[in-house]
Amino acid sequence: MTTRDMAAGSVSGAVTAAGIDHVRLSYHYLDTGDIDGYGSLLADDIRVVRPDAPLRAGRDEVLSLHQDALVPPGTHHIEEIVAQGHSVVVTGRLTPVSASRPDGTVRDLEFVDWFTLTDDSMLRGYRRYYFAAPA
Repeated sequence: MTTRDMAAGSVSGAVTAAGIDHVRLSYHYLDTGDIDGYGSLLADDIRVVRPDAPLRAGRDEVLSLHQDALVPPGTHHIEEIVAQGHSVVVTGRLTPVSASRPDGTVRDLEFVDWFTLTDDSMLRGYRRYYFAAPA
């Protein structure tokens, strides 16, 4: 349970379930290039924090992040989803379009996305983390 959940009281299981569906759809829309579909899942005040892009706040800025290819396009492979209240956490792999190595093999990027939801299950924000071996 997050501190937001404790302060706001209990969150309906329907909110969390719909939020999980929205998260799954967000990956599908991004993978297929459906920016309008992706935008339909976003709250007006969404915030996106990623290590591979500048902070984005607001629906228009977040949509431009993907429309303008400021982050690499690719295919998301969801491995696990854990959700409670207004939070949905996804672990998975991203296969970037330009992921080929010189030897022809593909390099997937392991990621974790932590989404927050509005009371009506819209995506309020997410923070992405990538796995990186220690130097």
